Amino acid sequence: MQDLLLRYRAFVEKEKLFSRDHSLLLALSGGLDSCILLHLCVALGYRVELAHCNFGLRGAESDRDESFVKELASSYGLVLHMKRFETEAYAESHKLSIQEAARYLRYAWFRQLLRERSLHRIVTAHHADDNVETSLMNLFKGTGISGLRGMLPLSGDLARPLLFATRTELQSYAETHGISHVEDSSNLSADYTRNYFRLHVIPLIEQAYPSALANLRGNLQRFRETEMLYREAVAQRIRKLVREQGDERHVPVEALRQMQPRQTLLFELFHPYGFTTGQLAEIEKLMDSESGRSVSSATHRLIRNRNWFILTRHDSLDHSMVMIPEGRQEVEFPGGRLRLSQYDPKEGIIRDASTALVDASQLNYPLMLRRWRPGDYFYPLGMRKKKKLARFFIDEKLSQTGKEKIWVIESGERIIWVVGMRIDDRFRILPSTREALRISLV
Repeated sequence: MQDLLLRYRAFVEKEKLFSRDHSLLLALSGGLDSCILLHLCVALGYRVELAHCNFGLRGAESDRDESFVKELASSYGLVLHMKRFETEAYAESHKLSIQEAARYLRYAWFRQLLRERSLHRIVTAHHADDNVETSLMNLFKGTGISGLRGMLPLSGDLARPLLFATRTELQSYAETHGISHVEDSSNLSADYTRNYFRLHVIPLIEQAYPSALANLRGNLQRFRETEMLYREAVAQRIRKLVREQGDERHVPVEALRQMQPRQTLLFELFHPYGFTTGQLAEIEKLMDSESGRSVSSATHRLIRNRNWFILTRHDSLDHSMVMIPEGRQEVEFPGGRLRLSQYDPKEGIIRDASTALVDASQLNYPLMLRRWRPGDYFYPLGMRKKKKLARFFIDEKLSQTGKEKIWVIESGERIIWVVGMRIDDRFRILPSTREALRISLV
């Protein structure tokens, strides 16, 4: 078997996780996985600072871990950041499970350190078997292909450089290289969902399918690549079909009729313009109708004109207002184009003015995309008091022409996002958020 160190370096380079020009914040629990990650980073000359969380959940064992990490950091001569959390009190006050509270506190502190220390990446020691467990849990929770592919090697500022390695390989490497670590007794408790899958569900599956774990690890990469191939294939088909004619899009009916799989292509072709899955049957009927017949969405009309479909905006469409029904993935408007997609809150916050992450449970559909109006107000992210947009624009030093280009998205007559600028604090992602909506201005 190729040495783990070489495979680690190859994986980091292949996935473009970080380079020697980057400064890393390594999450060090003191357990086997994080101690191996530290060993590999140091051996390859990466600049590393360490962060250790003491959640105070295991009494003397938590303090033992803290002492061990102190000695380990000292032996490597590395900067160590430590923090103790009142995890149980935080979980109770925010109505979270202990695991959810610990996860939120951990990553919030990590990202604070990233800013304060001018570091580039958080690196964690999640490995291939962790990813299988994540995929299985997502399967039973009912997620789509993005959930089935599990954790990505790189998600924003969070890198997971051990996803290529199995638990067995890490244990073997530790024994060979004499890497000391501490054991977390809570890993033997089935009270936590992940441990239940690790200790009970996966062993039962392996009784029936001895190669199940290896097969599942292979599936993760296949699911990841499947999604990429699907998007590429659909884009190629649509490029061949659609002809741009000014503001209109023309599609040859017979060419569309011959393309397979037709239902999938119809959905991908017309869904961005507000047509729903339920309207696919109407569009198929339109293929056999006489010229002049049409099917309409909230924003567009699809017209049968002899041998062509012509996709055009409604003549009566108010260009200062666009309805966004639930499930819409793309929206065109005079200010540009919006893409909407589900987002896993566990992936962390994206700090980009052109992207909004909002709590999906707080949304009422259809959403309304419109130009801002005098008298509009919202609660800027991080504030508990409302502010008129006119005052907000002054504070942001926006020019008159800049103001004229501003659009907002409403949900139930409440502004959720001043597009390209700031979300409303009432719709922010909380530790309790289970599902988020990502809206990107492209």
